[in-house]
Amino acid sequence: DGTDNGVRSEPDGYVMLRLGGARYAVGMSAVAEVGRLPRLTRVPGTPMWLAGVANWRGRILAVLDVRPLLDAAITPTGSLGRLVVLTENTVTVGLLTEGVQGVVNCSAERIDPPPMTLDSETGSLLIGQFTESSGPVAVLDPVSVLNLRLRLPSPRRAAG
Repeated sequence: DGTDNGVRSEPDGYVMLRLGGARYAVGMSAVAEVGRLPRLTRVPGTPMWLAGVANWRGRILAVLDVRPLLDAAITPTGSLGRLVVLTENTVTVGLLTEGVQGVVNCSAERIDPPPMTLDSETGSLLIGQFTESSGPVAVLDPVSVLNLRLRLPSPRRAAG
């Protein structure tokens, strides 16, 4: 009937991606674009999870590699590697992935909380998980991923 009673039963779309050889999903509403991995410039003095910065559509884009934060294996991204650009309001970051495997629909009711065995840092990046016929899929929290930028050293503006 089109009224919003606060219950969401329609499925939400998730972009399926690979990180550390495992399957993750991120809500399509947070994904601005998926593209080839750009050339990255490493920034000295930044955490390991900041893969670097890239020129993306004429803007400087921070590219995150969240695998160390997820306690996931760091393997070469290879030719299947993709950049997933996440955006919320005015904040945009790139997420380095080992590949994107399409889109899956999953209703909110099918998402279970993250396993209690995860450490707090890993758990803070996840909304939860759902299970498909091929196994579990962890669901990344795009807001938590975007908020990683708050843990970076303050940028110093160059003159000119």
